[in-house]
Amino acid sequence: MAFQALIDTMKDLNRIHDTLLELAEQKKHVLIHNDVEKLTQIVTKENKLLRQVGDLDQQRVEVIGQFLMEKGYKPNPKVTVSDLTKIIFNVQDKRTLLGLQKQLLGTIRKLRELNQINQQLIAHSLAFVDYSLDLIVGPPEDEVVYQHPQMSTYGSKRNSLFDGRV
Repeated sequence: MAFQALIDTMKDLNRIHDTLLELAEQKKHVLIHNDVEKLTQIVTKENKLLRQVGDLDQQRVEVIGQFLMEKGYKPNPKVTVSDLTKIIFNVQDKRTLLGLQKQLLGTIRKLRELNQINQQLIAHSLAFVDYSLDLIVGPPEDEVVYQHPQMSTYGSKRNSLFDGRV
């Protein structure tokens, strides 16, 4: 009985990760086209799905514990699906569980690759924004460094379009 619950949990994890993969692909296109509104919607959906992944992972740990107790083993939250396949002797059950695990790991790998691409796109966008701001406002000056108050240069001419003293 606990085995079927584990299979259902793994299927749910696969379904959610597939959805996350689709959202990551959408996010890539949204980042390229600079659509901030759609990006916000995607991030909101991702956050909801990530909470579900956390809940399902906790459920997976509980179901594995129940399965271990059914088989006469002491439940251990550190037991993974790979560890579990070592004590499953039914070939079809083992094949089903390994197939779901392989599918999940493949989806996670693709998701990781897409997230790295999206991080690079975000970094390039931020670099472009910084460059654009430097063109408009001028490069940041070394005003962060401490100077003696009597040696300040309030009367010096600035090359910026905006007055930084407000």
